[in-house]
Amino acid sequence: MPPPEPPPLPEEALSERFLAATGPGGQNVNKVATAVQLRLDVYALGLHPDAYARLKVLAGSRWTDAGEIVVMARTHRTREANRADARARLAELVATALVRPVRRVKTRPSRSAKTKRMDGKAIRGAIKRDRGRPSHD
Repeated sequence: MPPPEPPPLPEEALSERFLAATGPGGQNVNKVATAVQLRLDVYALGLHPDAYARLKVLAGSRWTDAGEIVVMARTHRTREANRADARARLAELVATALVRPVRRVKTRPSRSAKTKRMDGKAIRGAIKRDRGRPSHD
């Protein structure tokens, strides 16, 4: 199953801050604040309680006590690329949380399957037992 299409995130639920980044960029890193810190107000999304719980687990340490998810993006050299990266990662996180997991249906092995399994174990045990030291009978 292909990953779900990320839903559009409402602009009023997002807030972004630009910070000085580390990494590639040479002297540009010291002059320009290219890293982005994107915050999403989860309550503004109006999610179903199950999706909300899944999102909280998926976000992990990125979840704040105020009900926000904080995503940092600093891998690119430009603000626009970092902004796009952070928004894409956030949208993917929300899309993953919206997917309801498939319930597992419990099954029981048949009697013949149990018998076959036990016979196989007995054969294997005999092979291992025969590997030991020969007895002096």
